[in-house]
Amino acid sequence: GPEAAERLRQRVADEVTTTFKSEYAREISLAEALDLDHIAVYNKRATGEKYLINPNKDLD
Repeated sequence: GPEAAERLRQRVADEVTTTFKSEYAREISLAEALDLDHIAVYNKRATGEKYLINPNKDLD
């Protein structure tokens, strides 16, 4: 119920920089994510090679 949801929300907030922290090998734009060369790399899904797709990157 609501109490369990609040406990979970608080746990995530408390542990966002530890348990729930993610590290990325590279941050790419949405346009880069659609590029065939990038797809070939991030589709391997290798350990330690997680990509962060930032749709706002390079939108100057």
